Amino acid sequence: MTKARITPLIITDHTLTTALGCGSKINLAGLKQSKTGLTPCSFHTISDLDTWTGEVCGVDDIVLDEALKKYDCRNNRLAQLGLQQDDFIKSVEKASAKYGPSRVGVFIGTSTSGIQQTEMAYEQALKENEETEVLPDWFHYPETQNVYSCSDFVQRYLALSGVSYSISTACSSSAKVFAAAHRAIASGLCDAAVVGGVDTLCLTTLYGFNSLQVTSSDICRPSDAQRGGISIGEAAGFALVEMQNDSNGGIAILGYGESSDAYHMSSPHPEGRGAFIAMSEAIERANLQAADIDYVNLHGTATPANDTAEGKAVSRLFGNSLPCSSTKGWTGHTLGAAGIVEVIFSAFSIQENWLPQSLNTQNVDADIEANILLQPQSHLPINYVVSNSFGFGGSNCSLVIGEVKATTSKQGKEEGATQ
Repeated sequence: MTKARITPLIITDHTLTTALGCGSKINLAGLKQSKTGLTPCSFHTISDLDTWTGEVCGVDDIVLDEALKKYDCRNNRLAQLGLQQDDFIKSVEKASAKYGPSRVGVFIGTSTSGIQQTEMAYEQALKENEETEVLPDWFHYPETQNVYSCSDFVQRYLALSGVSYSISTACSSSAKVFAAAHRAIASGLCDAAVVGGVDTLCLTTLYGFNSLQVTSSDICRPSDAQRGGISIGEAAGFALVEMQNDSNGGIAILGYGESSDAYHMSSPHPEGRGAFIAMSEAIERANLQAADIDYVNLHGTATPANDTAEGKAVSRLFGNSLPCSSTKGWTGHTLGAAGIVEVIFSAFSIQENWLPQSLNTQNVDADIEANILLQPQSHLPINYVVSNSFGFGGSNCSLVIGEVKATTSKQGKEEGATQ
């Protein structure tokens, strides 16, 4: 089925907090300096995991407003820290004043939400009584571990009251929020939206991925012949988005593609079929051809199966010369926040006419035919970027990002709202 072209979704403003630091400028500087945010794991009480993590400094120092105390958990503290950067709140306030707080939606992607709060609650309960089934009074499941917690918190923190929900599709979560926001605006549910992703380190993901044997004792090396697996990171990223009209322009989501492998609970289809479909649909919705794309920001987790499958999909669609790289060598794999992180990194590439290398990659795996960048490239005309986010179970989302000018005549809000 042919996918109709969509009206571009303008990224009016954005902010990003990762292991590289707080704020978009610091993250861009870290990219250009080839400065990784990854360090050997020292998170919480962990002393027996030989792996690297991308931990954000200062999260534990954040204090939530008294009215939001029930929402206190690492995930929501990181969300608040992220929202406080880059004067992002002022941009949201302007949108709220323009459209009304009930007309600005909130769509947040996360994988584990505030599950660390639950871990600590059980830890305390077991210390007090190994047979207890009673968790501490300070534990509030609906406002912390609940997947909707972060969207609820962000909406309340920003004093918004429109449509709001969370997307939890593992590592594609905060890429899919852009597609969700586009459909919501196109269908009249809201006029603008705050989209984003927040995921934080916790014992569940660190020990869980270790048990799956996909974490590496070395720093992650995407597409490298000797890659051993992921380095888990945490991040909070947000964007304010509005549909393109006759008075706005800028960096925009030009197309989105979503697919499901329906192949395996945790492994991608070995030929990257779902990835190929997602990228193809995103390009088609953007009214472009594969030859128009200047760069692919790979999902690039540094696991053997994922990198090889994605490489096959990229080679099949674009050939072997299109520049590609993974940016997880800087931030680690931020799971449910990976999509928003890499959309903002892709925006940097367009604005700076600059492409990041695949940091930490030394020798590209011979089975990966895609053109993996081992050195940054600058002074290039970067017009269109594909950003890939592929989650467990084959939940895939690809976005086409580019810069558009303000239109001279109003366009229809949506020519193709169906997936």
